[in-house]
Amino acid sequence: MRLDILRLLECTSRRSFDVDDGGRVLAGSDESGSVQLAEIAGGEVSALTALPGAVSGRYLPGERAVVVQHDTDGNERSQLSLLTLDAPRTGPATMRDLRPLVHDSRYVHRLLDVLPGRVVYATNRRNGVDFDVVVRNATSGVEEVVYDRGGMVLEAASSPDGRYLAVTVPAEKPLSEQIILVDTMPVTADEEVTELTDAGAHARHTGVRWLPDASALVVTTNLDRDRTGVARIDPRTGERRWLVTSDEHDLTGWLAPDGSTLLVQANVEGAARLALHDATTGALRRDVRLPDDGWCTYPLPAPVWSPNSRFAALSFSSTATPGDALLLDSDGEVRALTDSGAQLGSARPVPPTAHRVPTPDGEQVPCFVYAPENPPPDVAGSSVLVVHGGPEAQSVQAFNPIVQALVGQGHTVLVPNVRGSTGYGKRWYSADDVRRRLSAVDDLAALHDWLPSLGLDPSRAALWGGSYGGYMVLAGLAFQPSRWAAGVDIVGISSLLTFLENTAAYRRAHREREYGSLRDDADFLREASPLTRADAISAPLFVLHGANDPRVPLSEAEQLAEAVRAKGIECELLVYADEGHGLAKRVNRLDAYPRALDFLLRHLRR
Repeated sequence: MRLDILRLLECTSRRSFDVDDGGRVLAGSDESGSVQLAEIAGGEVSALTALPGAVSGRYLPGERAVVVQHDTDGNERSQLSLLTLDAPRTGPATMRDLRPLVHDSRYVHRLLDVLPGRVVYATNRRNGVDFDVVVRNATSGVEEVVYDRGGMVLEAASSPDGRYLAVTVPAEKPLSEQIILVDTMPVTADEEVTELTDAGAHARHTGVRWLPDASALVVTTNLDRDRTGVARIDPRTGERRWLVTSDEHDLTGWLAPDGSTLLVQANVEGAARLALHDATTGALRRDVRLPDDGWCTYPLPAPVWSPNSRFAALSFSSTATPGDALLLDSDGEVRALTDSGAQLGSARPVPPTAHRVPTPDGEQVPCFVYAPENPPPDVAGSSVLVVHGGPEAQSVQAFNPIVQALVGQGHTVLVPNVRGSTGYGKRWYSADDVRRRLSAVDDLAALHDWLPSLGLDPSRAALWGGSYGGYMVLAGLAFQPSRWAAGVDIVGISSLLTFLENTAAYRRAHREREYGSLRDDADFLREASPLTRADAISAPLFVLHGANDPRVPLSEAEQLAEAVRAKGIECELLVYADEGHGLAKRVNRLDAYPRALDFLLRHLRR
């Protein structure tokens, strides 16, 4: 049975945001049409919020309360509110049921950590650009600014005694982070901030957590390595000791609060392999068995341990699993709390096969292929390349309704991880940095050249992508116009130059590390922009965008559509007034995606 787009988009999913000491899971559920908070306990799912847009949250440790993070229509200016769980209500909480915690709709307030009675958050309210780290007492409202050195703040972790804060900020190189140690009670001003890692190092530093005695930080890093591993860092000296490493796979670790156990994920061809390790020696304790080959981390919430280290809440998705909440106990047993795959009934989504596609310069592009069974004769031989965003991201083995709907129409779908993708080591994700941008676009040509080896018609190949993937769609059509029959661009960048000029001010410097700076690289940014080559575009185009997008402004879509239409080329532009960077609301996806799929089917039929 073929799966159609409406049925696929109607599938609901759940994900795990947090877990308490009793094993109750704070989950996200999109049953209402956007992600809202729910609690899963004793086999029952209770809806907690019914807010206008998508939300996330964390339990406030030791209390029956949740810190709720929410924005307005996808504008990403997140606000923080408190939801008391034991308060009497007749249904899920609306805005009037929440107690404002940190509200100012002009600025971003992003939750970083939760502590007993306190929240740690980052905000750009000082000047709209730089992010400060603030600790707020959830009851009294008293606040302390603990870090205000400027720039973007990515993560923050408070030491068990509350004195130190480990903050990660963007380092000088693309996709690199620096760890800064903040002493909230310094003897002298010179002792307030210590750089634990070098700002100039080309290395990731993520998932920073403290040991209970504050003797070390545990962090995922690839300092002096191609693949990420898990290491301990001495907060006094910065000395590093590796705990778990692999030469074949990127590893990510999550330390239990009691400091005894590490949950480690190996990224094996876009599928998660989990294991529990001793946090002192790094020794393997036992493998963790997941329900299927699938994925557990970004873009899903990362695993999170309960404060007593007894449980870890996982989010899980696979080709046949829209999205489930799982509960892992400290012995390594996994229990699925939801069963989203049941919605598909007897219909089974098509699983991918993994390939390496050769390029003229000797590289190998990782690529998943989803091949239909018995496609309609007039569609057989057509193909769609679905390119992920980022660019520092990865297409993984997770549920993708667009991919399955395209396969259901009869197209063969290729999902590549072109140069710049994560999951394949530092060398690969660095291969498109700044002035190497067009080498990733060249990978599209190599994938197109590979189509005949799959028995596919190269004259009936299209591109689909969102965000940076949208840039890749437009670049493919502009730089390789003879290769592609159509394109679907979702919140994509049409000009790297105007994108950097007009993106939210707090994002600009952060993104210039990857794309190049307006000051030093304007010539190349213009050269590598699809808008510069818009006259070459000859394929029909379908464009989707959110009016409130703070990352890729709507003007990126409007200027490209205007340039293409001026040539008489078909270009449909759909703009959603209540969306930001992507389509977060099911009602809008149900409107947009069937129209985009019908557009491709019309142009890819024989």
